[in-house]
Amino acid sequence: MTIPTTRPALHIGSGDPTTSATSLTGPGLFTLLLGAALAPIDLFIVNVALPTIQADVRASPATLEWVVAGYGIGFALLLVIGGRLGDAFGRRRLFTVGLAAFTVTSLACGLAPNALVLVLARAAQGAAAALLVPQVLSIIQATTHGERRARTLGYYGATGGLSMVIGQLLGGVLVSADVAGLGWRPIFLVNVPIGLVAMVLAQRTLPETRASDPIGVDLLGTGLFGVSLLTLLVPLMEGQGLGWPVWCWVLLSASPFVFALFVAVELRVERRGRVPLLPPSVLRVPTMRRGLVIALPFFAGFGGFMFVYALVLQNGLHLGPLRSGLALTPLAVAFLAATLVTSRLVHRYGRRVLVAGALLLVVSLVILAGTALVGWPGLGVLELMPGTVLFGVGQGLIAPTLFRLVLSQVPAGSAGVGSGMLTTTQQTALALGVALLGSLFVGLSAPDALGFQHALLVVSGVQALVAAALAVLVLGLPDPRG
Repeated sequence: MTIPTTRPALHIGSGDPTTSATSLTGPGLFTLLLGAALAPIDLFIVNVALPTIQADVRASPATLEWVVAGYGIGFALLLVIGGRLGDAFGRRRLFTVGLAAFTVTSLACGLAPNALVLVLARAAQGAAAALLVPQVLSIIQATTHGERRARTLGYYGATGGLSMVIGQLLGGVLVSADVAGLGWRPIFLVNVPIGLVAMVLAQRTLPETRASDPIGVDLLGTGLFGVSLLTLLVPLMEGQGLGWPVWCWVLLSASPFVFALFVAVELRVERRGRVPLLPPSVLRVPTMRRGLVIALPFFAGFGGFMFVYALVLQNGLHLGPLRSGLALTPLAVAFLAATLVTSRLVHRYGRRVLVAGALLLVVSLVILAGTALVGWPGLGVLELMPGTVLFGVGQGLIAPTLFRLVLSQVPAGSAGVGSGMLTTTQQTALALGVALLGSLFVGLSAPDALGFQHALLVVSGVQALVAAALAVLVLGLPDPRG
């Protein structure tokens, strides 16, 4: 989920002056927020449906990881390109194109006859979201100013938090209702009528804006970035289930070299005066460089936690889709509540908010592990609530503060590429977390291994150690109030 700061130039485009800008109306803002809600809702709604999907299409655990991570990979790959296409061809046009693509790919997910088609459709759905989401921030940037812009960005941030809540609850309700005997499929099919309505509203309520001097698309860099991700994620997610064949080790060995080639190409493109997919020069900004080092394990931990916890609730504790959705809702509500007060807390306490958030993550994971150790397998929503609420608060304190801090020293003219690099890192990390922690949990939870309870204890311990390391690392960051 993308969480904006209150910086006025948080859009993933060129940062150049905008042509044909008019004021954003109330109906136009509603349309933007409706489109913005679709992407994070589909990121979270699938969690409570994973066991049902697994049973219906006979998916392996690795395939479930692809259902979640494929969405993030498609999102990460085309996010920056989506922003630049909107700058060049018109943001309302790309917003509408993104909505159309998201609607079609949601239909493909809902009608998928087998696991392979579902994974491919999910990756395409993530790519469609990458065309849609950047236009929201770019249109806000182009059509609002001053206090109204800050207030509008606040609505956008609240939409992200609400989408997390809605995703958990709606997923549980739809899967449990088994509408027309369709099982998990309505969680995707529900997007079709919403997308069609949003497309009509977009044409009627949104002004058309574009950049006067748009940045070109770095196709070679995008391709190499995609290959570098796949050479890493494919063996991590498939290796265990296949017994680690030779080709998995070959791909893992090739991954750092492909990534090095990607960096070399990006450096060459930038030296020639063009703007690459992820400009290396932005990493010269201290807050960007140090912040991304923290953002990668932070978002990877969140992605892995949501995947693991979804399997624990249904396959381990047998709570069912609706009760699983209810069990995850306190986390989402706590996350939303924390994000709404974080700005004021940062103004008063500065960097200590990040430290407090990381320590809360440690405490929450210890509480969840202790709860599982003592109460397994008779755990329900109420028993799990203390740990999940604290986890949500910790996430809500860190995420918006991290966005604010990482972008705080990026020059205004580079705000678009800076936020693009940060958000791409976020989406990549979410997929990487599913691959690493998801694969670890799946391997340990097998009947001939530790089982669900002890696998959860091990994974929670690993995440708690990472969170403790984050609490130390954030001490090296500058004061976010600067």
